[in-house]
Amino acid sequence: MTGRWTRGAGILMGITLIAAALASTAAARVDAPGSARATTINVGFLYSKSGGLSAFGQEEYDGFQAGLAYTKGKCGGYTIKPTYVDDATDPATAIAAFKNLVGQGTKIIAGTASSGIALQLGPLAAQNNVLYISGPAAADGITGLNRNTFRAGRQTLQDVLDAANIFPPKATGKKVVVFAEDTAFGQGNVAAVTAVFGGKGHTVSKLLVPFGAADLTPYAQQLKNLNADMVFVAWAGTNGPAMWQALQQQGVSQKLTIITGLANRESYDSIGPLVQGVTLVSHYVYQAPKNAANTYLIKFMAKQHQVPNLFTPDGFVQAQMICRAVQKGGTDTAKQISALEGWQFLAPKGKQRIRPQDHAMLQPMFQVQLVPGNGHFGVKVLKTVSAGNVQPPITPFK
Repeated sequence: MTGRWTRGAGILMGITLIAAALASTAAARVDAPGSARATTINVGFLYSKSGGLSAFGQEEYDGFQAGLAYTKGKCGGYTIKPTYVDDATDPATAIAAFKNLVGQGTKIIAGTASSGIALQLGPLAAQNNVLYISGPAAADGITGLNRNTFRAGRQTLQDVLDAANIFPPKATGKKVVVFAEDTAFGQGNVAAVTAVFGGKGHTVSKLLVPFGAADLTPYAQQLKNLNADMVFVAWAGTNGPAMWQALQQQGVSQKLTIITGLANRESYDSIGPLVQGVTLVSHYVYQAPKNAANTYLIKFMAKQHQVPNLFTPDGFVQAQMICRAVQKGGTDTAKQISALEGWQFLAPKGKQRIRPQDHAMLQPMFQVQLVPGNGHFGVKVLKTVSAGNVQPPITPFK
């Protein structure tokens, strides 16, 4: 009896070991990039559904939906499962949401149009060893923050370098005022304009306005009285139309040369009368790029009776980056980071490249004018500025 029991137990143990080995092999196949069996990857998507940057948050969200559809089935056998969280354009809310997602085991987090939020989430990504991809947030400090942090959108220096291509190259000694909100985005523009225009022999000063200020007339009056040669306007809040109306009422455009970036489509009629004939910096207008990714985005939005807006491509690129990360890196954060560093790809704006030294997103920019027609202002595309001509200096990781 004892001998039989021993032989039987040995047979059972052998079967168990074989079964365990087969299960382990199957699990390995599921987790491997390119596996035929799909594995779900949980992704956190933090965006400004509410708060001062809600309009931009919606654009980012819309682009992300289009990007998910564009990359579906191309992510190495992985399926992206997003969890959407409203950061309310508030750093404390965003930080709490980020930590909660990490606590639930989420290893990839994307999103936010707020520079102030992105600059606080980046260090958390490094501390928790997760992949973080910011959205439209433009602060230059996001670039080079750490190896866990990437950006899908442009940075302020690229806006300013685009503007420098507009300004007469031989002009010197001009008085330039940066008119912006007192936020990380506004302060970043002051630093970038000082570096670029100050480096060309111009004197740069600033007039910063509290974020979300309701009465902008006093600030428009101050701007008019500064006796500058030009004003660099950098505005991100939902009160943008009110700001432009205040400048118009105070006759700022008659006294100062305005340099600014084209904001979202809802601002065209407000800014149009102030800048007729003026060349504007543009991060993106859907009419400019001619490529397959942009065509897909336009058609996707058309099904919803919409057209892409200023930051729609940033959400699209976030989806592309997530797909690339898991396609090449599986569930390993270090491998995901390596897969993104140096990656060149076709985005709605055109060819883009993630610079490995600091994760700057090298990308083309545009120059446009607003022209009247049918009772509204629309875009006239003047020029595509190559990525190399708006390439920010390398910022090594801290």
